Amino acid sequence: MDKMTKVEIIMNPEKFEDLKEAMNGIGITGMTVTNALGCGLQKGHKEYYRGVEVEINLKQKLKVEIVVCEVPVDRVIETALRILQTGSIGDGKIFTYEVVDAVRIRTGERGPEAIKDPK
Repeated sequence: MDKMTKVEIIMNPEKFEDLKEAMNGIGITGMTVTNALGCGLQKGHKEYYRGVEVEINLKQKLKVEIVVCEVPVDRVIETALRILQTGSIGDGKIFTYEVVDAVRIRTGERGPEAIKDPK
């Protein structure tokens, strides 16, 4: 059985269209995208409203989830880094997880067949 891996990308929403195009370019045919709020080690940042400092603890982010078995995980990560990395605090994070099983509800297919494009 082919190994399945979930790649979870926490990112700035402004870069989503670029990421989506790049993922399509390497053969990623499906992803799940969720709006998220969060902060990292910097604990948010300070902003000013009418000259008064206002502490912002949570930043708007997107969580992009992709499960792969045919496209190498390293290729997905390298592509995401190329698009998302600015060198600034708040660029986001990439996590990878081993996927034990997947089931396509429509057909009942299991494992890698459930996530492959039925072409």
